[in-house]
Amino acid sequence: MVKNIVIRALSGAVYVALIVIAIVLLDNSPISFLVLFSVFTVLGIREIYGMVHASESESWLVSLIDLAGGVGLFLSFYSVMTHATTAVLCLLPICVYLLARCIVQLYRPQQHALHSLERSFLAMMYVALPLSLLNCIISLSTPKLLLAVFIFIWVNDTGAFCAGITLGRHKLWERISPKKSWEGFFGGLLACVLTSLAMDKWFNEFFQVPQLGVWVGLSIVVSIAATYGDLTESLLKRTAGVKDSGHLIPGHGGLLDRIDSLLLVSPAVVLYLILVIYN
Repeated sequence: MVKNIVIRALSGAVYVALIVIAIVLLDNSPISFLVLFSVFTVLGIREIYGMVHASESESWLVSLIDLAGGVGLFLSFYSVMTHATTAVLCLLPICVYLLARCIVQLYRPQQHALHSLERSFLAMMYVALPLSLLNCIISLSTPKLLLAVFIFIWVNDTGAFCAGITLGRHKLWERISPKKSWEGFFGGLLACVLTSLAMDKWFNEFFQVPQLGVWVGLSIVVSIAATYGDLTESLLKRTAGVKDSGHLIPGHGGLLDRIDSLLLVSPAVVLYLILVIYN
């Protein structure tokens, strides 16, 4: 038991450290950010493969098209974020991917077309697109605010776990995730709000968010979206009949088990920032 806790803590610390370093270095050296999240995209797509119709293996060509399409989408979003290219570039990998993926499917009559295509499109929409939207968060704000988003996710997970394990009585969504409770949800939400107050008071010079209301609103958006993100991945795993999305991270399962919250947080934060900036 103690050994498992130590392994989980160490692997979690490495995961957090990699993300923090990649974001902190983004302004001066973006290569670590690009490499890390491109790897996340590849690993996430591969784990979707393992969960959806796992009995049907994909050909190397389809796998290559999906992986290249996902990484291409992420890199094109980054290119637009740096204002190095026009925003229409985001459409290039989407158009190329859609054409290539559908045409290749026509030459694979032995495969169940719907199963194959739904697996590919789910991987793009559920993994590649949300990770690509991290670049939009940076473009609408700063890399430091993206770091704050990750901090809120981690604080929410910790607060929800602590409150749930000590006070949890009322099931949040028993059909999908029997262990989650309303007490855990509100514990995570409260932890996020308190963290936003602390960040505004003591670390605002670093994060440079001008208004307390923006901080609190962001923390609430992240907490709610993170909960739905966790539940969404739980639904996928329950439907696929698997306990974890993979076995990549010791003590945590697969990569999707670590970034499940992020996959709905990123579009939610983009919407929030657009409303805040343009309102």
